[in-house]
Amino acid sequence: MKKVIKILTQNFDRDDSHTLETYTKTGGYQAVRKVLGKIAPESVIEEVKRSNLRGLGGAGFPTGMKWSFISKPPKKPVYLLINGDEGEPGTFKDRTIMTRDPHRLIEGVLLASYALGAHAAYIYVRGEFTFCMEALGKAIEEAKEAGYLGKNILKSGFDLDVYVHPGAGAYICGEETALIESLEGKPGRPRNKPPFPAVVGVFGCPTIVNNVETIAHVPQILLNGADWFAKIGSDRNGGTRLFSVSGHVKRPGVYELPMGTPLREILYEHAGGIIGDIPLKGVIPGGSSAPILRPEEIDVGMDFDQLAKIGSMGGSGGIIAMAEGTCMVWALHNLARFYAHESCGQCSPCREGTGWAEKVLRRIEGGHGTASDIELLEKIAKGMSARTICPLADACALPILSYLQKYRDEFEAHVREKRCPVRPKRAA
Repeated sequence: MKKVIKILTQNFDRDDSHTLETYTKTGGYQAVRKVLGKIAPESVIEEVKRSNLRGLGGAGFPTGMKWSFISKPPKKPVYLLINGDEGEPGTFKDRTIMTRDPHRLIEGVLLASYALGAHAAYIYVRGEFTFCMEALGKAIEEAKEAGYLGKNILKSGFDLDVYVHPGAGAYICGEETALIESLEGKPGRPRNKPPFPAVVGVFGCPTIVNNVETIAHVPQILLNGADWFAKIGSDRNGGTRLFSVSGHVKRPGVYELPMGTPLREILYEHAGGIIGDIPLKGVIPGGSSAPILRPEEIDVGMDFDQLAKIGSMGGSGGIIAMAEGTCMVWALHNLARFYAHESCGQCSPCREGTGWAEKVLRRIEGGHGTASDIELLEKIAKGMSARTICPLADACALPILSYLQKYRDEFEAHVREKRCPVRPKRAA
């Protein structure tokens, strides 16, 4: 079993983990004191590059490389946006950082802003997460009073204001350009790229959008060094990751583990195995949009590269376990219904495809499907893939194709028997 290393969660077991006092007592804001005005911003970016920190919101893009896309010197003001929308089903780790240790995020925001030359940063929080916004608001005020935000921070000559912005409660606003549109007061609909946000982002200015968990790692990277962080994880995937584990496990929750930890270990050692010791039927490894894995595939290391090699994704790190007895047609219909509801409607392959797929799955799951419906469902999914402005259509299509590939016999049994062969009664 891999050694548990606490970086992001080191204060989570404290009742007062959200306070400035606790954070500073456990080494908080030491990285700011080490870096601000003493290390060149370009050197900070290079250190983050060497750490192999990846974007932990879903895409897994190298963080330092993303930062380097901001031209130097910038011709317009630079903005840093933090994606705290966390709308991916099965994912619940960013909200724990924002509520349990908001100062860790704020210090990360300060260091990233310094590296980028940004003097204003926005933390975009999902509209329903009022508890996160309250915790962040209090932490920002504490940081201001202590001199960690505002003008001439720690007499370094660097200024930064941080704002918490409530989102519109839409899944699509987790996509970086839709987040930018929403922040500007427009409907949350993705933009065509190019131009990319690093060139034309919020308010028409260069912008970097990073996930909460990603930025929360920055203080310890700069305090302890890139080599220290890189060695914790796996090849090209540095450090630890927060895995949101749910479904039919005995101990659901958020687990901080080194990148590359085997999925089997996470399920059976950390999460305690499957409820009732029932055999595992399938597991989603990276949030609902990630292609599903069968039990014989769970010896994979949980990082972006190893999951990609076997045809799935690291995504948001949301692990959803399903035991024997789960109807995979029902499970897929549940996902398709979500994506059909959350499509912004801007692109016709997504607008029509997600709704069409949901209707076909509803028909099959309800016992009214035909043999041609399975082939139709496959055709719809392929017709949606890689044909839209943002990946929402792909997020619906990838699970459809993987469920049909790995559990096709169950879909065929639904059609043949005109009922669910797995569960005695179909869920309402």
